[in-house]
Amino acid sequence: MAETLQNLLLGFSVSLAPANLLYCFAGVLLGTVVGVLPGLGSAATIALLLPITFHIPATPAIIMLAGIWYGSMYGGSITSILLRVPGEAASVMTCVDGFEMARQGRAGAALGIAAFASFIAGTAGVIGLMFLAPPLAEFALEFGPPEYFALATLGLTLVSYLGSKSVPKALSMAVVGLLLGTVGLDPVRSAERFTFGSLSLQSGIELVPMVIGLFGLAEVLLMLERRPGVEHLPRAPTGLVDLLPTRQDWRDSAGAITRGTLVGFLVGTLPGAGATISSFVAYALEKQRSPRPERFGAGAIEGVAAPEAANNSATAGGFIPLLTLGIPGNVVTALMLGAFLLHGITPGPTLLTQKPEMFWGVVTSMYVGNLMLLVLNVPLIGLFTRIARVPASILGPLIVLVCLAGTYGVNNNPIDILVMAAFGVAGYLMTKFSYDPAPLVLGFVLGPIVETSLRQSLILSQGSFLIFFGRPIAGLLLGLALFMVMSRLFQTAAKAVRSR
Repeated sequence: MAETLQNLLLGFSVSLAPANLLYCFAGVLLGTVVGVLPGLGSAATIALLLPITFHIPATPAIIMLAGIWYGSMYGGSITSILLRVPGEAASVMTCVDGFEMARQGRAGAALGIAAFASFIAGTAGVIGLMFLAPPLAEFALEFGPPEYFALATLGLTLVSYLGSKSVPKALSMAVVGLLLGTVGLDPVRSAERFTFGSLSLQSGIELVPMVIGLFGLAEVLLMLERRPGVEHLPRAPTGLVDLLPTRQDWRDSAGAITRGTLVGFLVGTLPGAGATISSFVAYALEKQRSPRPERFGAGAIEGVAAPEAANNSATAGGFIPLLTLGIPGNVVTALMLGAFLLHGITPGPTLLTQKPEMFWGVVTSMYVGNLMLLVLNVPLIGLFTRIARVPASILGPLIVLVCLAGTYGVNNNPIDILVMAAFGVAGYLMTKFSYDPAPLVLGFVLGPIVETSLRQSLILSQGSFLIFFGRPIAGLLLGLALFMVMSRLFQTAAKAVRSR
C-alpha cells in the first residue's frame, strides 16, 4: 500500500506540472470538440496529430493523446442526445433514450447524467487501471480465436434485449447487420464478396456513415413529414432545476452507472472489443434487468447512464494491455503505441520499472483530465440545451450539414455520402415500420469478429467444434449465451401465457 501511495504521489507530481496540465487540457478540449463533430473521431484526430508529437516531450505527448481519446467520449453524447446524431460510434446507444429524453423536455437531465456518469466511470476506470492492470492483462492474454468467437456470440444474444418491442424484428435486423458485415474482402482468403466490382466496397461498408444515416439523417426525414409543432421538437429546459438530474434520476441511474462501469472496464481490456461493444452490452444488460423494459427506447435515463459509463471506463481498460504488455487493443491504442515508439520508448512490462514517472504520470493525468471534463461540460449544459430551441425548419438543414461534413471527413470519399443517404432512407423506413436500428448496428460490428474468430478456431482444431468446449473461458461464455437465450424464450412464453 505504501508503495502504491508513493507511485501515486510520483504520478501526480508529473501530471500536475504546469506544462503537462496545459497539454492535458488541450487534449480533453480537443477531444470534446472531436466527439461533438460526427465522423471525425478520436482515431483520425490522433493520426493527424501524431507527427506533431515528435516535437513534444514523450510524457506530455501521451497525456494529450489520451485526453483526446476519453474526451471524445464526453463530446459524443452531446449531439447524440440533442440531434440524434452519434458523435462517436460508442455513442450510438446514447441516441436511443437520450434523444427521447430531449424530446420530452429533459435534455438537461440527459446531458447532466451523461457528464456525471462519464466522470464517475472514467475515474473508477483509472482506479482500476492503477490496481488491476497486471492481473487483467494476463487474463486478456488468455483470449484466443475460440474465446473471441464465444464473446462475440454472447454479444449477439443481446440482440433480443436491444429490440424495443418485437424480438423477431430485432433478430431480423441483426441478420441484416451480419450480412452487411460480409461486404468487402474475405478475411481469410481475401476474395471479393458483394462488392459488385466497386473498389470502394472492397474495404467494406464504413460504420460511421451507416450510423449517421440510420440515426441522424433518418431523424431529419421524419421531421419533414411531421407538422410543425412543439410536441415533435425537443423542448428546452426552463430553469436551473431542469438542467441537472433530480434525486429520482440519481436513484434510477446509480445501479446503471455501477454496472456500466464494470462492464466497460472489463470489455475494454480485451483487444478488439473496446468502447462501442461495451456500450451495447451495458445497455442490453440494463434493459434485461429492468422490471419495466418497455421504458427503454422511450426516454429511460438508465439507457443514457449505462452506455455513457461503459464507453468511458472502456477507455481506461484499453490502456491496460498497451501499458503493461505493449499490445494495442484497438486503433486508438495502436496509434498511441506509434507515439511511444516515435519517442524511442517501448511500452510493456519494463515500462513500469524503467520509466515509472511516465507510467504513473499518464495514469494520474487521466483522473485530472476527467475532472477537467466535468468542470468544462457541466456549466455548458445550459448552452448545449439551447440547441433544442432551434425550430425544425432550421435544425433539419443544420443536422444534414453536420451529417455530410462528418461522413465525408472520415475518408474524404464521396461514396460514403451515398452510403449515408442509403442508410438514412433505410433508417426512416425502419422507424416507420417499427424496426429498431440498434440490433442491425450490433450485428454489423460483431459479424466480422464472429466470422474471423470462427474460421481461425476451426483452422486451429482442423475442423473440430470441440475446441470451443475444451477451453474453460470459451465454454463459460457460450454457456452464458445459451442461458440468456433460454431465459429470453422463457420470458416470452410466460408473457404469452399471462396474456391469454
